[in-house]
Amino acid sequence: MSGGDGQSLAVVVFLGFVAVSLLLCGLAAADVDDAEHFYAGGSAAFGPVGGGLAIAGDYISAATLLSTTGAVALDGADGMLFAGATVLSLYLVMRIAGEPLRGAGVFTLGDLLAQRLGDPSVRRALGIASLVVLTPLLLVQLTTTGRIMVAMFDLGEGALIGCTITGGALMICYAAFGGMRGVGYVQILKVGVALVALLILAGIILARYGWSPLALFDAARHRSGAGGGYARPGLHFGPSLAGRLDLIGFQATLVVGAACLPHLTMRLHPLRDARTARRAVGWAVGPVALVCAGVVVAGLGACALIGRDAIRAADPGGATALLMVTGALDPVAGGARHSMLFSIVACAVFATTLAAVAGITLAAASSIVRDLRARAVPCAAGRSAAGEIRRARVGIVLVGVVTVAAAAVLADRGRLTMISLSFTVAASVLAPILLYTLFLPGHSATGVRCTVYGTLPLIVVLMGGSPAVTGSPVAVFPGHDLHWFPLQTPGLITIPAGFLLGLVGRTRAGATRRHAGQGSAKRTVPAVPLRPRRRDPVGRTQAGSSENGPERH
Repeated sequence: MSGGDGQSLAVVVFLGFVAVSLLLCGLAAADVDDAEHFYAGGSAAFGPVGGGLAIAGDYISAATLLSTTGAVALDGADGMLFAGATVLSLYLVMRIAGEPLRGAGVFTLGDLLAQRLGDPSVRRALGIASLVVLTPLLLVQLTTTGRIMVAMFDLGEGALIGCTITGGALMICYAAFGGMRGVGYVQILKVGVALVALLILAGIILARYGWSPLALFDAARHRSGAGGGYARPGLHFGPSLAGRLDLIGFQATLVVGAACLPHLTMRLHPLRDARTARRAVGWAVGPVALVCAGVVVAGLGACALIGRDAIRAADPGGATALLMVTGALDPVAGGARHSMLFSIVACAVFATTLAAVAGITLAAASSIVRDLRARAVPCAAGRSAAGEIRRARVGIVLVGVVTVAAAAVLADRGRLTMISLSFTVAASVLAPILLYTLFLPGHSATGVRCTVYGTLPLIVVLMGGSPAVTGSPVAVFPGHDLHWFPLQTPGLITIPAGFLLGLVGRTRAGATRRHAGQGSAKRTVPAVPLRPRRRDPVGRTQAGSSENGPERH
């Protein structure tokens, strides 16, 4: 696979992907004439196959490819657990919530809850929670897009900002013009590209070790320098009590949080019927399982061929392991960037991050336009379709401009911390709200607000005092150590707190309703009894006058 025209291939594949994806978005834009088409792609846009593949595309992100590969390369069994949790999370949300989350005219979580609870006041709380989940993910994906473009075209670090802006511009075009249908087409295309690249990479790695996964794992364990610890859970967070609790908390956060990401649940709303939702499960989970299997093989291959210390020296979180192993598998005179294999894998990562960015941007703009604005109502209730779509596109542009500027400033700082923040908020805030609303009769808007406004500050306080912000090599401020909370991921505390606060709010709402009902019943009893009726001389019955004055006849 070696060759001096690897960079030429990178340019061709890159331009080809951009051209085809823009064409798909342009074709989709021709049908975007109302809110149903823009936000949901139309009720008949995707069947079970297309819908499942689009869901898989929204679910696979840069974290799936880069961070999970690095976790497998550096931490062995822990990384494989993370990959397994990724597949399990999607399976659970498709099987448990796929059918209940369907709904006509439902485009965001705020729409869903306002419809289910009959109280539009929950929109604002859901909009805030959704943006807190989506914004860090968007920043990480944008930064990754810029870095992949720099790697593909062998540009210097000075070109990172320009590449990030270019990726942001493409993201805005996909989301603003194509809407949900156009972004869905891009997601399906991305799934195909990522699957082909990872299957090729995994096949080459396994061929080096006689197609034996056990031989590959033994080689990785030998080069890891961790001995038997590489094959046992606990290497990532350490063997201490805090480390074990951190591993459990992270696994729970990953399984629960990944299932409740707003851009993923937004894909479930347009599923036409229960049969479509059930058939879409395999088409969504199957590709994700294959991608995660390829990621595990790539991570083990990176450790076996490069070594754990070299991978950690290049990036403490191991995010470069996937690209490093491609260079090791296909060494050429001009370096890894002239390798065809490197070009194929880099283009697959670029397609993955760019499509994920477009989906997250559309979900964030939808939350701003429909949830944060108190007047968000269906178009049929008083707002024109053209005005609704115009506002959504303006929201997409605003989200894109702000996040591109923030990504250019932050660069790679706190990448893992931002991902952890998004998943923790999704698991601790959105999961209790969704489960209670869908499966707990009588859940109230007060319970929703208690979960959002009570859990979000708790997450910020605990994460601010954790090693994720200071005190570790992958922290936001690695040169300082001010942490007082021992866990990197506070999910063990914040997830139960979110569920508990939801119950407290529901109980308070029920008590308030009962009190109001008793008060209303008391007010129906007159304070002053009416005088007894008496008969006038002609035999007619008259009611005695009351404190309100004589009765009119």
